[in-house]
Amino acid sequence: MALLVKRYARLAGLDATLFSSQSLRAGLATSASKFAGVDERIIMKQNRHKSEAMVRRYVRDANLFSQNISGMVGL
Repeated sequence: MALLVKRYARLAGLDATLFSSQSLRAGLATSASKFAGVDERIIMKQNRHKSEAMVRRYVRDANLFSQNISGMVGL
């Protein structure tokens, strides 16, 4: 999985060293929590996290995307 993530990051013109299969896991947790309002316990069960603290480490600051000026100007 990690090789696929890196390959497609590279094909998208991104620095592949910044991405891993964990990026997918963090992206899912972030989207579920920030955009869909999914409870942390459900995310814990799906991603097999042992604690809410670990889920919180995976949930990234979604405002990086929702309040990003690049998106606001159509980039």
